[in-house]
Amino acid sequence: MSFHLLLKQKIVSKEIAQTQIQHLQKTHKKVVFTNGCFDILHPGHVDYLSQARDLGNFMVLGLNTDASVRLLNKAPNRPINNEFTRATVLAAMACIDLIVFFDEATPYELIKFLQPDILVKGNDYKAEEIVGYDIVKARGGEIKTIPMVEGYSTTKLIEKILK
Repeated sequence: MSFHLLLKQKIVSKEIAQTQIQHLQKTHKKVVFTNGCFDILHPGHVDYLSQARDLGNFMVLGLNTDASVRLLNKAPNRPINNEFTRATVLAAMACIDLIVFFDEATPYELIKFLQPDILVKGNDYKAEEIVGYDIVKARGGEIKTIPMVEGYSTTKLIEKILK
């Protein structure tokens, strides 16, 4: 099977992701979920995603669609890279098992649908403030935060490029 085909198999609908997650959970595998825009991938993202994957057996990334990024009002020119470009780059990472797009401002409904075992965000969030905390906790799951690598930010990188 070609590498290109393998990448495409990682980018799936929420229904396909749910089926895979349920199968994994029946075999006592821990499914990690994290989310974000990942507009311009940088070493901070790579470190964060690698650490998140190490917390379980399988990692699902909820990826903001272009419409979702615009809902967040990051900047009028965001996202820089469209959702398919971002998903393709992320799919090439070994630490990511599946990528599922979401259109809403938050991944709350996606988390509710997928029911992961471990929910992960950067430590710029308090665990109780992480979207989906209530869903994962209610089913006995874990909420984890990961230290952010100092000096890396997509916004700062865009500012640097513009200068």
